[in-house]
Amino acid sequence: MTWTDFYLVCFLVGLILSAVSFLLGNAHLHFPHHGGAGHVHLGQGHVPGHGHGGSDQGSLSVFNFGTGAAFLAWFGGAGFLVTRYSTLWVWLGLGIAISSGLAGAAVVFWFVAKVLMASERDLDPADYDPIGALGRLSAVIRAGGTGEMIYSQQGSRRSCAARSEEGVAIPKGTEVVITRYEKGIAYVRRWDELAEQ
Repeated sequence: MTWTDFYLVCFLVGLILSAVSFLLGNAHLHFPHHGGAGHVHLGQGHVPGHGHGGSDQGSLSVFNFGTGAAFLAWFGGAGFLVTRYSTLWVWLGLGIAISSGLAGAAVVFWFVAKVLMASERDLDPADYDPIGALGRLSAVIRAGGTGEMIYSQQGSRRSCAARSEEGVAIPKGTEVVITRYEKGIAYVRRWDELAEQ
């Protein structure tokens, strides 16, 4: 096997692994490991807030599947071009290929860390707790009955079944506050009553 063949194989393997990384990362496929416990995410490192429990903003390692694949592709591509189309000394060509591979891996890592993960943040369960949310009734709550309320949380509009905390009737369109949330039902009080206290 010549150096040209070696670089070509590295390039092709890197290119295939990059495509696999891209496709599996976009499909969000997870494969079990250690007897089925846990997950391995084959995308560009672990994505914070991706539903795997607590995550860490700094969890993207420089050495991950995507940067490894990029290194191989750039290393192989540059090495192939240098050995095929120039008469440089073999070790100088290897140095150029390694430098090119590191540069390619750095570009991929920078793109993932600064562009794709820039807006990612850890999910805080308190941000999704409906207690204390202000909303408006979209259906009347009859005495001892259940109605419906609409409220905003984390930038999205939500609706849920609602009952009066005191068991009294509350007309449609009234502003209410969720005081407790049990079994999918929000127990509410009128906003004007709470504001007066």
